[in-house]
Amino acid sequence: MAIVTLRGTEFETVGELPPKGSPAPDFRLTGADLNEIKMVDFSGQRIVLNIFPSLDTSPCALSVKRFDELAGELENTAVLCVSADLPFAQARFCGAEGLGNVVTGSTFRSSFGEDYGAMFRNGPLAGLLSRSVVVIDTDGRVIHTQQVSETTDEPDYEAVIAVL
Repeated sequence: MAIVTLRGTEFETVGELPPKGSPAPDFRLTGADLNEIKMVDFSGQRIVLNIFPSLDTSPCALSVKRFDELAGELENTAVLCVSADLPFAQARFCGAEGLGNVVTGSTFRSSFGEDYGAMFRNGPLAGLLSRSVVVIDTDGRVIHTQQVSETTDEPDYEAVIAVL
């Protein structure tokens, strides 16, 4: 379990992010078209998992917009924005914001939060995902992780760029 804060109050996650150097856990998410998104769909590409609680919060929305910009500049890299938002809400957000470089994946019908150790165990956000980034190389190994210690903060974009 990891400890993260929300406006200074501590909360627990169900586990910890996968360790650097380890094989990335397989995942199955629900895409905007309600079809399943699997890790194998990105075979041969690097994957940036931008994990967050909900698009309905400012830091989450800002991270998706920033990662959309970055995704347009990164070669052989898929950026997957993962939250518990329903696929319809994710598609509506990306459409309204004109975002087309990221892929959205909903944890609707998924064990992603548990598998990646990123789901809040307690507190007002219990069941949602803590703000985290996991970068996976072309061989399916974790090369970078960040679990943002204060949920209202954005992730370290420069650290993601540096590892890629």
